[in-house]
Amino acid sequence: MSELAADGVPVAVTCRVLNIARQPYYRWRARPVTDAELAGAYRADALFDAHRDDPEFGYRFLADEARDAGLSMADRTAWRICSAMGWWSAFGKKRGRNGKKAGPPVHDDLVRREFTATAPNRLWLADITEHRTAEGKLYLCAVKDVCSNRIVGYSIDSRMKSRLAVTALTNAVARRDGVAGCVVHTDRGSQFRSRKFVRALARHGLTGSMGRVGAAGDNAAMESFFALLQNNVLNRRTWSTRTELRTAIVAWIERTYHRRRRQAALSRLTPIEYEAIMTTSASQAA
Repeated sequence: MSELAADGVPVAVTCRVLNIARQPYYRWRARPVTDAELAGAYRADALFDAHRDDPEFGYRFLADEARDAGLSMADRTAWRICSAMGWWSAFGKKRGRNGKKAGPPVHDDLVRREFTATAPNRLWLADITEHRTAEGKLYLCAVKDVCSNRIVGYSIDSRMKSRLAVTALTNAVARRDGVAGCVVHTDRGSQFRSRKFVRALARHGLTGSMGRVGAAGDNAAMESFFALLQNNVLNRRTWSTRTELRTAIVAWIERTYHRRRRQAALSRLTPIEYEAIMTTSASQAA
């Protein structure tokens, strides 16, 4: 409007064409939006986008995401904006009975605690665990094939974002053949309810399944693997760096769990041995 007025178009005519009142324009001319206010609005948008993608993030992680998007700000600035807008981490505040409930499931529960499969790539389980190091927490998302109890894909990161779950699923698909139609059962964590994860399932022809809130038994077979990991790796010592713990986790999964740890449910075979026998039997039957 200012540019049009400078070209000789009356403000009254512009307002009539745009169907707006003149008073707000003149109030804005008397007190225009400052550069600081505009920068604050852009920062708030960046923080909101990060919070929407990962509701578990606190203001420090949201500030990191905003800075990655090109909006620089101090952690204190991010806290002030998030506090004013009520954007809290899902784990950041204790809530009473009227607090925010867990998000709705995006898939039905197709498993109903029946953790059995007659062949590989029929049923996968996925979950996320965390452990603290001197540098901060390290997060592991693992995907387990129920038939052989093999960890077919996993992802390890310093942040518990939706990307953690998507990467684990992508790694599992890359390792396996004939995964179309496989059911992927998870809990109702936001990473597994995210649009990115749901799109990844659809892209690879996988079928999602989700348990109930607070019902550990709905994914008990995955919890048993994490219990083994906890006893054999995570709780064995204090970890100084994330790299150190990451190396220990990968070594235990690939060297010990897959190739050395015999399981009663697999007729005292390891996951690798069990799958080798299953593959040979299937080839002979064909």
